[in-house]
Amino acid sequence: CLDFKKIIKADLERSGWFAMAPAGPAALLVDGSCEGRGAAMTAKCRVRQMPSQKALLDRTFAGGRTARRRLAHAVADEIVQAVKGSPGMASSRIVMVGSRGTGKEIYVCDADGYNLVQVTDDKSIGMAPTWHPDGKKIAYTSFHAAFPYIYEIGLGGQGMSRSRLTSYPGLNMCGDVSPDGSRLALCLSKDGNPDLYALELGSKRLTRVTRSVNSGEASPSWSPDGRQIVFVSDSPGRPHLFVAGGEGSTPRRLTFSGRENVAPDWGKNGLVAYTSLREGHYQICVINPVSGEDKQLTGDGADYEDPSWAPDGRHMVCSRAEGRRSTVYILDTMGDGLIRLINVSGDWKSPAWSPR
Repeated sequence: CLDFKKIIKADLERSGWFAMAPAGPAALLVDGSCEGRGAAMTAKCRVRQMPSQKALLDRTFAGGRTARRRLAHAVADEIVQAVKGSPGMASSRIVMVGSRGTGKEIYVCDADGYNLVQVTDDKSIGMAPTWHPDGKKIAYTSFHAAFPYIYEIGLGGQGMSRSRLTSYPGLNMCGDVSPDGSRLALCLSKDGNPDLYALELGSKRLTRVTRSVNSGEASPSWSPDGRQIVFVSDSPGRPHLFVAGGEGSTPRRLTFSGRENVAPDWGKNGLVAYTSLREGHYQICVINPVSGEDKQLTGDGADYEDPSWAPDGRHMVCSRAEGRRSTVYILDTMGDGLIRLINVSGDWKSPAWSPR
């Protein structure tokens, strides 16, 4: 149980909402117990508001002993939900591209960096991984068949399964699955310039969203309601962010600051995180697509790229590079310090946080 409690403690500290007080007065009292019998494990957790002793959470959790980390993450998320009224992030997972030799493969890990698992063994180049909203499937672009096609990988309990989603002539670049799981926003060059499309995953019906003549589009991300898409276009001469309707409409330019603005991720909180080239370095910024209010979050001399929102709407994951190698960090938009997620050798990029 000691290890179990350490996992919960680390999850709560990582959430940014809790500071552990070993002695003295506390605003909250968290206690409980855990017990393992055979292959099963149960955990009791109580959270009380102090000094009123008001109960915020009193629940018993059950799971398998071999999955104690998963059970501890679930307890931590329930504590965050009970205290803050918002989702936790401990039970979620992160997908990324890792290069540990030849090729670039797809990897998945828990939100605390544990259980890093190699998902693909294409011995080729994997790119742009993104999650299905149910957190059980990943879409990505791979060159393993010589051409850049989009594939979907299921991460079910019976092992991993892969199917090809697109095989159009030219570039097939994966983008983002819609919040309801029905459509994939992607970029295709089958008709000339790379343009933005929406693919219905059931019927495979393809809807063209943009029609560029002398420019290209990339990196689409759906709005929380699934009605709009933010994407990158180089129509102004350099890459900037634009917004268009998911069924096609005249794009509206969103960003004007920075030499380049790429890799947008539209969070459930309504804000768009993106990478911006400013004063010679790539930085993580956040923009409100309604008001246009823009905020730069990084600026320590390193290069930060590919932000992706956590389910809690407060944190994001991104890659950070100094020199020739990059790795993955958790960034707190409320100002807490960076947390290094991956501590193994290799080059780690393009992280994406699961929606749940």
